[in-house]
Amino acid sequence: MSTTELALSQASAEELEAEVGDNIRRYRIDELQLDQRTLAERAGISVRALRNLELGNGTSLRTFLVVISAMGRYPRLLEALPQYSREVVKVFVPKQRQRVRQPSSKKKPTS
Repeated sequence: MSTTELALSQASAEELEAEVGDNIRRYRIDELQLDQRTLAERAGISVRALRNLELGNGTSLRTFLVVISAMGRYPRLLEALPQYSREVVKVFVPKQRQRVRQPSSKKKPTS
């Protein structure tokens, strides 16, 4: 495990959110030269949701993904994830046993 990986594993979720949010804010300002309103509109979210993301105040995965996509960084995010084969693998699923109802042993009364 590298030093960076060790540091990340020891960081709290709040610290990671704050770091990611700060990186998004800096990229928005320095590289894209956009204000929050413009990026929020492009992402289809409220300015408040973007502000919360940038401040590390907790956010949904959806908000994160639409912002990353609006920034044009979604392909880079995918590059950071491990690649797996997209082949469909059939998984054997045993059939559930069906209960068979036994006929009622009670005889119907005759008239």
